[in-house]
Amino acid sequence: MRYLLFDDQNRTNLLPLAYTRPVAEFRVGILTIKEKWAKRMPSNATFSGFVTEEYLQAKFPASIQEDQIWINASICPNASLVKKITSLNCNESLYDHSNNLIAFRADTFDSSADCKKITTDISFTHILNVWDIFSKNGEELKADFDLLTKDRTSKEMNATNTLLGKENIFVEEGAQVSCAIINAESGPVYIGKNSVVMEGSIIKGPFALCESSHTKLGAKIYGPTTVGPHSKVGGELNNVVLFGYSNKGHDGFLGNSVLGEWCNIGADSNNSNLKNNYAEVKLWKYELNRFSPTGLQFCGLIMGDHSKCGINTMFNTGTVVGVSANIFGAGFPRNFIPSFSWGGPLGQTTYKTNKAFEVAEKVMYRRAVDFTLMDREILTKVFELSEQYRRS
Repeated sequence: MRYLLFDDQNRTNLLPLAYTRPVAEFRVGILTIKEKWAKRMPSNATFSGFVTEEYLQAKFPASIQEDQIWINASICPNASLVKKITSLNCNESLYDHSNNLIAFRADTFDSSADCKKITTDISFTHILNVWDIFSKNGEELKADFDLLTKDRTSKEMNATNTLLGKENIFVEEGAQVSCAIINAESGPVYIGKNSVVMEGSIIKGPFALCESSHTKLGAKIYGPTTVGPHSKVGGELNNVVLFGYSNKGHDGFLGNSVLGEWCNIGADSNNSNLKNNYAEVKLWKYELNRFSPTGLQFCGLIMGDHSKCGINTMFNTGTVVGVSANIFGAGFPRNFIPSFSWGGPLGQTTYKTNKAFEVAEKVMYRRAVDFTLMDREILTKVFELSEQYRRS
């Protein structure tokens, strides 16, 4: 049994985070969507790769062979859905009642239209918009927690910690937790391998601190929040998802937000997640080339890979920052900052690729990760794709 994870036409709604990765590499809950499928598919299933934009395929390849299961990468699996998908016969497809394609079994992607259509009423988490990543993070975090900790025993924490709902706390080997207050009564708390919860951290679940990540001294974290691998967080966080390799290490508030990889939030920076008039938040939507209602009262910052802000930056409610943007200066920057922008409230210029690549190489080197030719080519393509927004 072989399966692929494909991006559908909804991918545009997931920019800027989808500029630099297939949707299956999004982190929601504890795991990425790819990792969720890998852990839930039968042991005889082989992952054949990602079907995504052409400029991403070199880094995220796919092996197209006969008779494979093609799965929509924006859908998070559960046991019932996996059972239904793996029971598909060749040339059969599975849809939900909203006519969203879930999966099909065929030789090629174009064959999906010719497959026999089956409809299911199985419920699942579907990432249709960027704000779904934080708004649906709680349910996925709980599901991933159950998946990862089933029939396993947590590492014991030392007596310096204050624990509520201890049965809902799981600590992996190599993790260090001292003098912290952890409340897992409202949701599970997962402390990943080789991670560090520094003294004075106050954590309310659901919460996940992934491998080799840190909470800084005195961090205040409200769930549902996920700190992806090799990240550092401090100050106050509420319902935040960091994909990984990103830092919000200092005082300041971040709420109802998503940061991609290789982002950095400067000291004492804050975002608003609620409008003063309590109105519905609008967010920049690339597909429509304008701001669009989210249906949410709480919505903060969406930041693409390699973007950074200086100290004391103030982000307004519902701000979207693209890839490789460098934001600084007093006052509120625009609610939409295009990729490869340099500046702030007083004006922005284009962040030249050669300068952006120099920074990316240095930042990644500090984490022992190479800035490869494929990374350079992907960001060059993103620079080209985002030019229209910098002009406007």
